[in-house]
Amino acid sequence: MPDLVLKPTPIQDSRHKLVLASGSAIRRTLLENAGLAFSVMSSSVDEEPLKQAGWAEGATPQTVALRLAEAKALSLTCEDAFIIGADQMLSCNGNWYDKPADLKAARQQLLSLRGQTHTLHTAVVVCRNGQVLWQHVSEPHLTMRLFSEAFLDAYLAAEGEECLHSVGAYRIEGPGLHLFARMEGDQTAILGLPLLPLLEGLREMGVLFS
Repeated sequence: MPDLVLKPTPIQDSRHKLVLASGSAIRRTLLENAGLAFSVMSSSVDEEPLKQAGWAEGATPQTVALRLAEAKALSLTCEDAFIIGADQMLSCNGNWYDKPADLKAARQQLLSLRGQTHTLHTAVVVCRNGQVLWQHVSEPHLTMRLFSEAFLDAYLAAEGEECLHSVGAYRIEGPGLHLFARMEGDQTAILGLPLLPLLEGLREMGVLFS
């Protein structure tokens, strides 16, 4: 059963059902803070084959992020609903990074990103009745500072397994902010859902009033 989130809102056409195909707490919070009424239905898409196929064929991380977001949205059956799917890839110096398997992997990943600028490829799609109606990719750039290994160990001890849920092994809405020297781009895209483009797309589709 979907997790219903119902809020009275003057900006949304109540005739159109909106669904978020994600169990991400931060994506849910972003939509809630924007005053939208929506349901949450987690997708069970296996991401790894799509990522491996993309890497094997030489696809860009933007393309793979879009494929993942689309697969999540299309995996749900909810007649006439506008379904939002989102996903994120991270690339740095030609390498792709994924959610670390454990804290040891998170430590190695953060050491490899230390002092470097990486890109988050944050994709969002809107589907309805098995068709992709709209899609977008935002690409913020984030530069990690040259933090010490003592700081890194303290950070990982503070965050624990929370850092395993992000492709970058960090949460900028938490202690992960201390890892960075500079961020360029849409803050909501860094968090996992490019909100301004999505809201404009929903207005174009008539889900929100223009």
